[in-house]
Amino acid sequence: MIKRKFQHTFTLMNVDRVALDSRWNYQHVISPYNRIYYIGGGEGSLSGAGGSVQLEPGFLYIIPSFTLCNMRCDTHLDQYFVQFFEDSTDGISLFAQYRTISKVAATETDRLLFNRLLEINPGRGINRSDNPKVYEKDVFYKEYQELNNLQNISVSMETQGILWQLTAKFLSPNVLDSHGAKMIPLKLAETLDYIELNMHAELTVNFLASRINQHPDYFSRQFKAYTGTRPQTHILGKRIERAQYLMATTRMTYVEIASRLGFSDLSHFSKAFKKTTGMAPRDYRKQMYLVGFHEHVKNPPE
Repeated sequence: MIKRKFQHTFTLMNVDRVALDSRWNYQHVISPYNRIYYIGGGEGSLSGAGGSVQLEPGFLYIIPSFTLCNMRCDTHLDQYFVQFFEDSTDGISLFAQYRTISKVAATETDRLLFNRLLEINPGRGINRSDNPKVYEKDVFYKEYQELNNLQNISVSMETQGILWQLTAKFLSPNVLDSHGAKMIPLKLAETLDYIELNMHAELTVNFLASRINQHPDYFSRQFKAYTGTRPQTHILGKRIERAQYLMATTRMTYVEIASRLGFSDLSHFSKAFKKTTGMAPRDYRKQMYLVGFHEHVKNPPE
């Protein structure tokens, strides 16, 4: 019998059922945690780099961590939502290759799971403005973590189980196939993991190809065929994504971030960051502080 050891755990932040109206209209939201919605009634929309998705009754939606999106409701929306952090032993998200808004048909069981999650985790709504710029703050993350620490083992395990069941709906082959996903060859999948864990290293095409005994040209063609991007484009994108995470969640300097992510110097990092995001690192970090990360720090580190 094949035994699979799961390396991922979830940390609950918020869960609630809310009645939204036209005030729920937020642009350019990017969060360090996953969101799952169950829509009970009304309508709204989510949009991002992958296009626009309508929020319809009877469906589940996920916004993976660090997925830039816009949220909108023109009239009213009956929404169950859960927001949770994802931890893994290797630091790689379940949605590392699928950071896009996804939609699946819900069942009565899903609605019951949300109700049970609410029942065993009372008072875990946002309890403040639903504007991410208000409630997405490091001080509040710590507040929610303390609430998790107070959970007894039974509630903690049941909460994990429910989050696993809801998340699993978005990991089925038919959902991943809807994003044009292909079954990635084992050697290439291992290479993608290696990149995630070794961003500080010099990751050339020749080196990555030699690791799995492939010719660089063949490796590059395979890489693009299964990921949609060239190796160096993928590596740069992952480095900038990790830089965004470090700027949002740590006080590391730009020099420290550049060094950790394999950039030759600060100038190289700054140029690559601006080319990818359209913003200089300093401007991006200021934006993160306006959103509310690290509220307790008066000024972002240089």
